[in-house]
Formats: sequence, C-alpha cells, structure tokens
Amino acid sequence: MKAISYSAYGSADVMEYGERPDPKVGPDTVLVKVRAAAVNPVDWKAREGFLQSGLEAVFPVIPGWDVSGVVVQPGVAVDEFAVGDEVIGYVREDFLSRGTFAEYVAAPVRTLARKPLSLSFEEAAGLPLAGLTAYQVLHRTLKIREGDTVLVHAAAGGVGSLAVQIARHTGCRVVGTASARNHEHLRSLGAEPVEYGDGLVDRLRALVPDGFDASFDTVGGDALRASADTLAPGGRLASIADGEVFSYGGRYAFVRPDADDLARVAELAERGIVTVHVDRVFPLERAADAYRLNEEGRTRGKIVVTVDWDG
Repeated sequence: MKAISYSAYGSADVMEYGERPDPKVGPDTVLVKVRAAAVNPVDWKAREGFLQSGLEAVFPVIPGWDVSGVVVQPGVAVDEFAVGDEVIGYVREDFLSRGTFAEYVAAPVRTLARKPLSLSFEEAAGLPLAGLTAYQVLHRTLKIREGDTVLVHAAAGGVGSLAVQIARHTGCRVVGTASARNHEHLRSLGAEPVEYGDGLVDRLRALVPDGFDASFDTVGGDALRASADTLAPGGRLASIADGEVFSYGGRYAFVRPDADDLARVAELAERGIVTVHVDRVFPLERAADAYRLNEEGRTRGKIVVTVDWDG
C-alpha cells in the first residue's frame, strides 16, 4: 500500500511517501480503507521525538491517529462492524508505528465508531482526536455543568472549536481566546471572543469579574498562567499542553481511545450540535506540507489529508 512514513525522528523533511506492507488484521481489529486522515499537533510532536519517554517508536513509523474510511475486512472476533460500514477512529496504540496516513489501517475495535452520515469523509476525519479531547476534558476532567462559565484557549482551533460547541450544548457560558481574524467565527459558534496577547488577564477579568468556573488550556505558557489567574474560587483547571498545570492545582489531560465516548461525539455531529471546520485539504503524497502548515499553529479548524479511492 501507499503510505507516509519516517525512519528517524526529525522535521517534516524526514517524511517519505512510498510503499509499505499492507497491515495484518488481528482478531480484534478492523481493516479500514482510508478516505481521509487529519493532522494534529501531537502528530508532529511525536515525529520530533517529544513523546518518546512514553510512546516507543517502532521504525519506520506511519504517522497519524485520526481516520475516516470504510471497513473492508473485520477481524475474526469482530461483530461490531461489517464490510462496507463507514467508520471514524482515533487509532492510537501504545507505541508509534501503524498510523493512519496510508491507504489502509488495521484499527482496534476499541478505537472506532460509526461515521456520522451528515459529515463528509474530510470533516469526519477531523472529529475523533479533537472531539474526544474536548469531550473527555470538559465532561470527565473539568466536569462542566449547566450554568458554568468556561474559558477555552485557542478556541478557533481543532480542539478549541469543538470544546466551545460541546460546552455551549451543555448550557455553559463560553469565553474563547483567539486572534482577531477568528472572532466572528467564534461568535458563530456561541463563544465570546477575547484577543490573545499582552493584557489578556485584564480583558478576561473585565469580561468575567467573578472568575471562571472551568478553564481549558490548549496552549500552555502564558495562556495557562492567565487561566490560573482568572479562576473563580473552587474553579477547575485542565491543560492538554503544559505539565506546569499541576503547580496551579490543575490537571493534565491526555485523550484516550474510547469507543463509547467517540460514539457520543459522533452523535453530537450527526445531530448538528457540533460541526467540524476543514481549513485545508492535501493529497496523501503531500502530507509533509500538511504537517508544516499545522506546525505554524494558525489554522482555523482542521487540516486533512485525503487518499485516492475508486469506491
């Protein structure tokens, strides 16, 4: 099969397009013919070697954890899916090697859910990691509830935009940080936008004088400190970007594959409660360019790579 792979840690320049062996289908896995795969910041951080203390790389590595596609072969122990089913997945194992930037991926059943029919394959590919992250942090880590005032950083990004929509659906007031060019987009999602940069804490305090009940940091650094400085007494703080969150009494969160949670996120998309904005689409052979664009950190929504498919 055609795939993107790399044989050593490094920049996007180490990524190569070429032939890789077809994946083997284990008893509890499903062979998925990939239609689209989304790029996430964690993907290039893994490629750079930043995650090697917790995730071993078995080179050559096919990157990517997000996927949308069609089942072509279920494993012998699988009765959840059949040939022809359209699925989405956050296909993360406990090591780096067998990712989704390929024509096929053997996905463990625990990582999959049915694709929302209302989404294109490109939109659906952007849902699993970002949607699961937003859902799990908001509901399992921060335990938001109706009436909370919630702060979301980088609220126009892949995770942030879905967090805004999920929090609004829960009945929360949502304030989101973003560059000025994305403020109208945030308003359309139901958030109150606030500009990044110097004076952020003052702007947040002016908007929410009593402090935030929950704060979702997706950036780290100054954003994390601003979150800590603007929490209400007893407020909850979580970060997916900066371990310094522990020093502020908050929690660090790393998304985990969960078929039930993914099905819940997919249902929200099917009902139109959450939408996925696709910023750019690249063909598989140009995946390195998709990664370079993601590394700039200025994307609204998702960057997606598509795989040629003849049906």
